[in-house]
Amino acid sequence: MPHSQTSAPRDSRAGVRLARGASPWLLPTVATAALSLARARRSGVAKAVAVPATALAAGMLWFFRDPEREITQGRVISPADGVVQSIMPWKDGRTRVAIFMSPLNVHVNRAPLAGTVTSVEHIPGGFVPAFNKESENNERVVWHFDTELGDIEMIQIAGAVARRIVPYLPEGTKVEQGDRIGLIRFGSRVDLYLPEGVEVAVEVGQKTVAGVTRIDRD
Repeated sequence: MPHSQTSAPRDSRAGVRLARGASPWLLPTVATAALSLARARRSGVAKAVAVPATALAAGMLWFFRDPEREITQGRVISPADGVVQSIMPWKDGRTRVAIFMSPLNVHVNRAPLAGTVTSVEHIPGGFVPAFNKESENNERVVWHFDTELGDIEMIQIAGAVARRIVPYLPEGTKVEQGDRIGLIRFGSRVDLYLPEGVEVAVEVGQKTVAGVTRIDRD
């Protein structure tokens, strides 16, 4: 995989844009809605299609929103919007924090720490619901970052509806904390592995906001 030494652009503090990787879903939906609305006065079929098509297009625009964030200061911040599904000690001393993302959440994921992307690995798998324990064997992308805390692993996991994960950055990219790194389409999960000795600040059931919620405690 080619190496890049450029850094991802930083956020401004206002505005909402559409997520990169949304076009294959968004453009056909918006085009169908626009065409049916334009023909609705002359065609009963177009009129019948216009309402659901417009509603679907509006839903897609909402789902693929990518709001600007003022990034929180802290060692480790949340990579995903969602709810903490589980906090589990791992055999190697790390702690896994699993964040469930519903279709209503923003699905653009962000770098939990500043550092360098050392690997981005796509692993084929199934598509069971992301809240299911078996989702650990789903389609996923495994990220590793070289950071001031050492190697940090983060896994984007596809869900029952999410059939595509879109990484934004290649191996070798330098990132700042909170930079956008990828998109998971529709309901899904993100697992973050904290190094041994790092205390978790969030609780199971707590809502998280990517780039804003702090995951670790001083």
